[in-house]
Amino acid sequence: MTSVVQNFFFDCADAYELGRFWSGVVGKPMADDDVPGDPETIIEMDNGVTLFFGQVPEPKTVKNRIHLCLTPDIPRDEEVERILKLGATLLHDRRKPDGTGWAVLADPEGNEFCVLRSAAEKAATA
Repeated sequence: MTSVVQNFFFDCADAYELGRFWSGVVGKPMADDDVPGDPETIIEMDNGVTLFFGQVPEPKTVKNRIHLCLTPDIPRDEEVERILKLGATLLHDRRKPDGTGWAVLADPEGNEFCVLRSAAEKAATA
């Protein structure tokens, strides 16, 4: 027997607003019945995994012990700029002059995630 990942749960102060941010990042809508002020919101991904945002009373205080790594379908640097415009913050720039590396960003509530190179960029350096 094995287990299957059903969802990734994000503790947050404002489930709707964080869901809106991530909806923009992944290009998938939030659930039709999600509205401002909801304590929980979801985004269903094509692969069956759900991004679940749940309001909690305590603030984020330390670095995430797990985070998402995103592979964009556009060049990595363009994706980093797009996500920064959505409200992310660049935490650590691990991009290298040869085009390898990644960028560590934080969403509006401080949850860390990485943007990796696109598949086309990886293939070009293989």
